[in-house]
Order: sequence, then C-alpha cells, then structure tokens
Amino acid sequence: MPAGSEPVQVSVPRTWRPMGPRIAGLVAGAVLVLMMVFLWIGFDDATRESVTPFQRGTVIGLGVLIGVGIHALIRCRAVADQDGLTVVNGYRSRRLAWEQIVGVHLPPGAPWVTLDLADGTTVSVMGIQGSDGQRARTAVRELRWLVDRPDAPRDR
Repeated sequence: MPAGSEPVQVSVPRTWRPMGPRIAGLVAGAVLVLMMVFLWIGFDDATRESVTPFQRGTVIGLGVLIGVGIHALIRCRAVADQDGLTVVNGYRSRRLAWEQIVGVHLPPGAPWVTLDLADGTTVSVMGIQGSDGQRARTAVRELRWLVDRPDAPRDR
C-alpha cells in the first residue's frame, strides 16, 4: 500500500469543506470592501457630491453580485450521513444514496473530486478541492471508505 493510503474509518455525520477557496473568498471579499471604503474616504467632498445615485447603485449592485459569487464558492460542501451524501456546489444541492455512488476520483491536477454514479453519470464535488493537498487526499480516502462499505455501521 502506498504511504498515506492506509484504510480509514469515518463516523457520520461527516462534513467536508474546502479550505483554500474559503480562505481566498473571505480574504477577497474583505479586501474588496476595505478597498471601496478607503477609496470613498479618499475622495474629496466635490468628487463625492458629483457621484449620482445611479452610479452609487451600480457600484453597490456590482459589490452585491461579487459577494453572491464569493458566497457560492465558500458554501460548497459534501455532507455524509447514514443514508447517503449531500453535495452542495454553489447554490445547487444534490442528494445521493450510497447505493448510487460507485466511484470516487481525484486525479492529480484535478480541481475537485468527481463521483461516478450507477447510472453512468458523474457529479462534481466542489466541497473537496484538490488544491487542499493532503487534506483533500484524506477526504477522498474517507469518502471512498464510506462508499465501499455501505453496510458498515454508521454512528448517528
């Protein structure tokens, strides 16, 4: 067995979330807000007064749109429980029974985990990101253990 591939046992419920995208999203959001606040404070009174309500609304709307995108990235997760796996990618959620999942893959260089389903389709799991390195590899081993052992006792 290769190093780091020893079998694991996982109790459920278990939630996997990506660390890198969450940190990047939170930092990017904070930087964007701080940049806009300092930019506004840096304007002189004449410049601030020349900004129309439509321009302010446009900037605020763009900020909200960027915030919604960042929120979609940081809310990605995979939640395993007694009955199956819930995959949340952005604002879309999908519930899978353990019997539906036949394979778990994270090839080198892949952005996130891919699940092979019994019907021949695949599902991306953005909650386990390849960029998280060893954390992602551990999550893949845990998820494979749950998929390969659907009859294993699972804690409530």
